[in-house]
Amino acid sequence: MSFKKVSNQIMLITYADSMGKNLKELEEILTTQVKGAIGGLHILPFFPSSADRGFAPMTYREVDPAFGDWEDIERLASKYYLMYDYMINHVSAHSPEYLDYLEKKDESEYRDFFIRFQDFWENGYPTQEQLEKIYKRKAGGPSVKAEFADGSSELIWSTFSSEQIDLDCSQPKVKEFIRKNLEFLAKHGAALIRLDAFGYATKKPGTSCFFLEPEVWDLLKETQDMMAPYGIKALPEIHETYFTQLKLDARGYDVYDFALPLLVLQALYFGDAIYLKNWMKICPKHQFTTLDTHDGIGVMDTYHLIPDDEIDRTLERLYEISSVTKGISTKSSHTYFDAYQVNCSYFSALDEDENVYLLARAIQFFTPGIPMVYYMGMLAGVNDLELLKKTGGGRDINRRYYTKEQAEEACRQPVVQKLLRMMELRNTHPAFDGELRILDSDPYTLSVCWSKEQEWAQLDADLRTKEWKIVYTEQGKEKAFA
Repeated sequence: MSFKKVSNQIMLITYADSMGKNLKELEEILTTQVKGAIGGLHILPFFPSSADRGFAPMTYREVDPAFGDWEDIERLASKYYLMYDYMINHVSAHSPEYLDYLEKKDESEYRDFFIRFQDFWENGYPTQEQLEKIYKRKAGGPSVKAEFADGSSELIWSTFSSEQIDLDCSQPKVKEFIRKNLEFLAKHGAALIRLDAFGYATKKPGTSCFFLEPEVWDLLKETQDMMAPYGIKALPEIHETYFTQLKLDARGYDVYDFALPLLVLQALYFGDAIYLKNWMKICPKHQFTTLDTHDGIGVMDTYHLIPDDEIDRTLERLYEISSVTKGISTKSSHTYFDAYQVNCSYFSALDEDENVYLLARAIQFFTPGIPMVYYMGMLAGVNDLELLKKTGGGRDINRRYYTKEQAEEACRQPVVQKLLRMMELRNTHPAFDGELRILDSDPYTLSVCWSKEQEWAQLDADLRTKEWKIVYTEQGKEKAFA
């Protein structure tokens, strides 16, 4: 079976059980309802996991039986280019490696996998000054108490939940563990590997323990070199200022555009194209653009791209539209704003205005890079208040479970039908493989044109009135998107 390679076509982001209960139902929906609207598929972690909806992997060698098997995955890989997640920073607290360590402690073959506070810090624990420097993602600091079979206990590094145990990526045995896992995924249909939580994988006492240079570049090169024989690229997942993405781009790595979501909201809320146009001019060209993901709408990612008071004003406007959002948004120690990531569906963030929402997607599709569309966004999904109430997890407001029938019904909505047609145009028009021009216009207007040889496609939008149009050529004849 031959697997698809990455192409300049839209990638859908979805869980294995978000549109239908398993991979077979997902494939059926994609085949019958979505058709030419996507060329790629990011299936969020489909491995056996103990927490965080897949992001606490127990192994990469299996597909969670609730979703299907490798045959289902590889069949999808023959139709779409696939991206898999690799949680380079951590493994599950129920992984065989960590359980063996808890059982055997110093006698475990995995004793060097994990970061023991007693070895990492000079006095076995960080000073207050050292603790304050660390990029923390949970209250109380980045640790969990390991309870060993011999009755002893000690602190082990854990950046995220207690079910996610950090790995010491500087250790040779861990590097070999990474290599074997990446090679396995490469042989089972992956076209791209998303390095989840990559920024947290390098650590040194007295630092932020986040994206440490030059160590981070050594780790990224080693990881990319492991996949190079298979023609697979790494996509490091890093939420930081755009300077980090520019550094990655300068070294030839593909990057995420996590800045675009808030930039588009700011532009549409206030009829202001200045910051958005500036970003479209300076952003990396080899990037994957987003408006929505399973994590939420990034805030820190726009630091220095939008003035601080404009970021605050944008967040306040969003909280006016979706009042529940303010109290459930994700926090972090390394942000200057009210939220690190805002938990809200993008359609809800735009007050469920179908015209404005389609304009937002048009802006994304005309921005340099390969667009990624989250399944909630593709289906124009609104905030799932019932799931939020049921689980209490803020991010679940944007993680609705659609049955196969519900997904099919959502696809029949006029707004979704028009979005799917726009996605197909973005996938098939030759101009998007060409050059972008950002046309001169006033501060309230966005006019951008892609062209290749005799073919072109142009978006014109008045951000005050929200009137917009896409005009393009087809074999030299001018047409209007409708």
